[in-house]
Amino acid sequence: MKRILPNSLKYNGLFMKMFLFTVLIIITVSAVTTWAAIRMSEQFFIERFSITNSKVMNQIKENLESFNYSIVLASNNLLQNGTIKRTLTAEESDFDRMGSLFHLGQQMNRIKSNLDAYEVGIIVTGMNGVSYATDRAYWPITDDELKKSPITKNTLLYPKRLLFQYDYRPDITGETGDERFIVASRALSVPISGFIYGSMYFSIQEKDFKKFYSNYTSNGNDVFILNREGVIVSSSQSERIGQNADDLLSYTDELEQTPNRTINGDFMGKEHIIMMDYLPSYDMYFFNVIDKQTALGDLIDKREIIRISAIIVLIALCVVFFASRRLTNSLSSLSRQISSASQYNFHQYVDVKGTEETKQIGQAFNSMLDELHEYVEQLMQSQKEKRNAELAALQQQINPHFLYNTLASIRFMVQQGGKEEADETIKALISLLQNTLGTVSETITVQEEIENLKNYVFINQKRYGSRIRVNYFISPDCIGCSIPKLILQPFIENAFFHGFNHKTDGYINVLVWKEGDSLICEVEDNGDGMEVSDDTKLPATKRKKHLFSGIGVRNVHERIQLIYGESYGVQITSQPGEGTKVRVTMPAR
Repeated sequence: MKRILPNSLKYNGLFMKMFLFTVLIIITVSAVTTWAAIRMSEQFFIERFSITNSKVMNQIKENLESFNYSIVLASNNLLQNGTIKRTLTAEESDFDRMGSLFHLGQQMNRIKSNLDAYEVGIIVTGMNGVSYATDRAYWPITDDELKKSPITKNTLLYPKRLLFQYDYRPDITGETGDERFIVASRALSVPISGFIYGSMYFSIQEKDFKKFYSNYTSNGNDVFILNREGVIVSSSQSERIGQNADDLLSYTDELEQTPNRTINGDFMGKEHIIMMDYLPSYDMYFFNVIDKQTALGDLIDKREIIRISAIIVLIALCVVFFASRRLTNSLSSLSRQISSASQYNFHQYVDVKGTEETKQIGQAFNSMLDELHEYVEQLMQSQKEKRNAELAALQQQINPHFLYNTLASIRFMVQQGGKEEADETIKALISLLQNTLGTVSETITVQEEIENLKNYVFINQKRYGSRIRVNYFISPDCIGCSIPKLILQPFIENAFFHGFNHKTDGYINVLVWKEGDSLICEVEDNGDGMEVSDDTKLPATKRKKHLFSGIGVRNVHERIQLIYGESYGVQITSQPGEGTKVRVTMPAR
């Protein structure tokens, strides 16, 4: 059973891929469609809700502006009232002041009648120390504290403006509870000279100020009024009054650039619909914040939409499964027959049936089988002949001129009476010939290769003298390593006959050592040097003729790659006048 299942999956790979891909597409499309439907429904509701709430915000704004207008009228009456000015500027005796305060009270009550629609208290203070309050219950603070408070400082700093400010008075005794006020203040001054003779204050408790918008709020639909510092001056969420709402304040720039001043944003860790308007009279920001989850409620039944989408997806998957299976059956059968054709030495033909495309594939495969054997035989014969040709081309051969010149040198040695010297030269030549004969694929040890080099150098030094010295530096752990025979000889030859055409003498160093799993052989000289191609690291120009090897340096490089692979070969570095270094890299075996 375990073996049947993998084979079934193997020959039905196309069906599985088509089915899984279709499943992915169907699920993706369904998910995107469901999400888009929910999103569009929410967006539609939010747009309609925003339009409705914009009207509500306009109504609240009208209430606030109406209150501000009443305050402005009262403040103008106070500025224009001569009795109030005289009382707050004159230096009077206690008896006279009692009469002045009586008249002041009458004027204040008359002015306050314009604000009877609101729970507002009025206080005026003069530079002569006189102060009067219409209702102290609205302002639980002493005159001295009022004089030193930030409210008065800001009022005197902007004497011509009506400022709305926030004041908080904690209940220290625990009897009355904390009291929060919104205070409108303005300096009492002479219009022409600008002389300030007092201040006026209109105080309203926050709980009364909240009545301007409380009828328009509900659970999840809250109002926040913030000053420019981000402090919540008034809100339907009483517990947040007096706190900083920097998160709301950060949306002001974005909201001012939005046409309807409505965005979706994060507030208190939830997604909200945030609407804003600026109240220039109050110099405050008016925010209407709606919790999307609470506002939307059960408007959209997401579970029902998801359930319907899931049913549609399941039906579509069943249809796709059977359709894909039917279409790929013939292809799976053909794949199974093709994969088993090698078991019959490519003599087993496949059945031609199924769809038109499958039939064409089967016919093409059967035709291919008829030609396969003939083609394979031709290919094998061609590869065999090609390799034999490459090996034959890389075969090292003795140059006839080298043999002729060496034998002539030996004859000259004998005529001169140097029989021992001639005998040594003949022995070196015999040893060199013995190691040269054979096939290219033969390998010898590093020690044997060095001996061949020494024989070759010995013969050349007998013919041309010892102006070129040869030094050998062989690491002891490399003596037994196997390398192709005569792999270093072409480089010694080049150094001898082409490296010292301009220099009269010099040296050639032969170095062999290991680097990791590689065997490094270097032949370096301090001769004339040459130009080297950067892309191949091989000589850029060919020499006329090698005196010992008929094969050039490039062929040695190709010979090494043919035997060991393309990661090995020859690299040459050289500079004209500075000598040449040849590095041969082979596996250390």
